[in-house]
Amino acid sequence: SARKAPSRSASATSRSRIERRHAGEHFALSAAFARCGKRLLHFLLVTGIMLGTALYLIQDRLLHYPEAIAPAAAPDLARAERLAPWPDAANPRGWLRETPQTTRGTVVLFHGNGGHALHRGWFADAFESLGYRTLLAEYPGYGHRSGNTDETTLVAEAASLIASLRQQSQSRLILAGESLGAGVASAALAQLARDNGAAGIDAVMLITPWNDLASVAGHHYPLLPVRLLLRDRYDSATNLRRYEGPKLVLVAGDDAIIPSPLGRRLFDTLGAHKKLIELPGRGHNDWTDAMTAEHWQQALAFLEGR
Repeated sequence: SARKAPSRSASATSRSRIERRHAGEHFALSAAFARCGKRLLHFLLVTGIMLGTALYLIQDRLLHYPEAIAPAAAPDLARAERLAPWPDAANPRGWLRETPQTTRGTVVLFHGNGGHALHRGWFADAFESLGYRTLLAEYPGYGHRSGNTDETTLVAEAASLIASLRQQSQSRLILAGESLGAGVASAALAQLARDNGAAGIDAVMLITPWNDLASVAGHHYPLLPVRLLLRDRYDSATNLRRYEGPKLVLVAGDDAIIPSPLGRRLFDTLGAHKKLIELPGRGHNDWTDAMTAEHWQQALAFLEGR
């Protein structure tokens, strides 16, 4: 016999059940996605907090890579570089290279974040050939010295060293800073200006510098709120804002540690009487290979106001 066709009401009921089932499936899927989203958000939040906490706790070790020297061994290493302890052998705060002829002035170098001051004998070589004696300042916590390496300690020591050196001699005084040392020199200059004026600083040379430490940290850790986490600021752009003497900025074009745009950004914030030297194709640690005698002479001519 012929099969009876389902009634309209039965078809409508069936469609309604299918629609309700699909709606239930859609709701279940949405709920599952929402749960996954919450779990992912929670995971990212916890991971971010853990990374941020780790960065906050170990940031000093991420910024500083000092190499220790036994205090008894330091004088021998210094003599090999024709350097003498300054201000005296009992408590050296740095290492001095005198010039064999009449000196044109003194350059104080605040070195980068790795090694120690006695690794920078090449800098004394460069300026000795130009008629300058060179003081390679040593930080607390580096080389033969004990102490903390936080910004407050390093800047206070640098400002005190500069003031002591200025009391000993009234000849031309040029501050030079390499990498971290550019931040230290800039901050020390600002502190001296606040305390008793920085008129005795004739010029500043900033080598592979940053505009501020937070910009470097932000480049290397773009997903973290580094400006909230950093204890040390080293805001060179602000610290140099009122310095009116010659300011030489040297950047390495392929610097992967302190990208050259940060050095150029610092240069752009400086006032009048400034010069930029850029070394294309050079990195943070090999820029010296591109510095010819002519480069050094041009740099000095600018720093002397010639």
